[in-house]
Amino acid sequence: MKMRRLGWLTAAMLVNMVAWAGPAPAAPAKVYVADEEGDTVSVLDATSFAKLATVRVGREPHNIQVSPDGKFAWVTNNGERGKTEEQEHKGMAKREHEATEGLGEVWAIDTATDKVVARVPVGRHPAHVVLTPNGRFAYVTNGGENTVSVVDTEARRTIATIPVGAYPHGIRISPDGKQAYVANLKGGTASVIDTETRKEVAQIAVGKGPAQVGFTPDGRLAFASLSQEDKVAVIDPATRKVIKKMSVGTIPIQVYASPDSRLLFVANQGTRKRPGKTVSVINLESLDVVKTIETGPGAHGVVVSADGRYAYVTNIYANSVSVLDVKDLKIVATVPVGKGPNGISLTP
Repeated sequence: MKMRRLGWLTAAMLVNMVAWAGPAPAAPAKVYVADEEGDTVSVLDATSFAKLATVRVGREPHNIQVSPDGKFAWVTNNGERGKTEEQEHKGMAKREHEATEGLGEVWAIDTATDKVVARVPVGRHPAHVVLTPNGRFAYVTNGGENTVSVVDTEARRTIATIPVGAYPHGIRISPDGKQAYVANLKGGTASVIDTETRKEVAQIAVGKGPAQVGFTPDGRLAFASLSQEDKVAVIDPATRKVIKKMSVGTIPIQVYASPDSRLLFVANQGTRKRPGKTVSVINLESLDVVKTIETGPGAHGVVVSADGRYAYVTNIYANSVSVLDVKDLKIVATVPVGKGPNGISLTP
């Protein structure tokens, strides 16, 4: 009887200890940065801004996107460095070499280990990658062949190739997951892809040099940065018409709306000789620029955290990331990363 009582007390103590300890802490949020000129991905702690890891990837990683569940970071690149030289050394004919040159890939990084776990061939000179809201498919723009590749993220293979406009670059998927908008940099248009049929269903004339597109989380508005006009075009997704253009900084590239659909952040890159050093902040009710914030030379990529606390901006000519407090609209940190930081994404 005494032994049974002791056993009951021990079990009760263990239950109480587990209850006191509470659930296991969630993994810290991370920032993933594609260092295009360094052939790496830099991994930062999203709260302390400390650098956690550097991941070697393929040649010229241009853009990166974390899956909705936060388990993988998908990054576009031009394949493994050294592969071309190896093919030449093995006696590949010149014509064969020219046919394979520029073929791209999208690689998956496991965010738990920060190791590359998959490599999927896509089209020529891939630029941006985005994922559907359920994470099942990745869409990749192939600037070298005017197409978009659709990758099955579970099977880890390309399952469709969609013709679009001239030199597709930036791409985003609508909040409901039904459409993908593609910025056709040399076509002056934004392609609209139906994600169910995987076909282009429209092209929206937006202006000169569209580099990236975006949506408000509520789906009310869409955007295209016009790198050759120094403007942002505001699109009504219902009518697929441009309803306004707003002047921003020099050579705007990436755009990203806050989670509450109240603000739009526009990274103004400029040129290497005359770098842009600002982010334009647009009020999405009045559709006016309400503030211009100085970041670092070559402001290019921008993303806003899911809680709306911070915006993170890559500065490609300064090899750094600026951290912007969204509430106060002030830069609170500048973090060194790899060479030529371009695309940027966050775990949820």
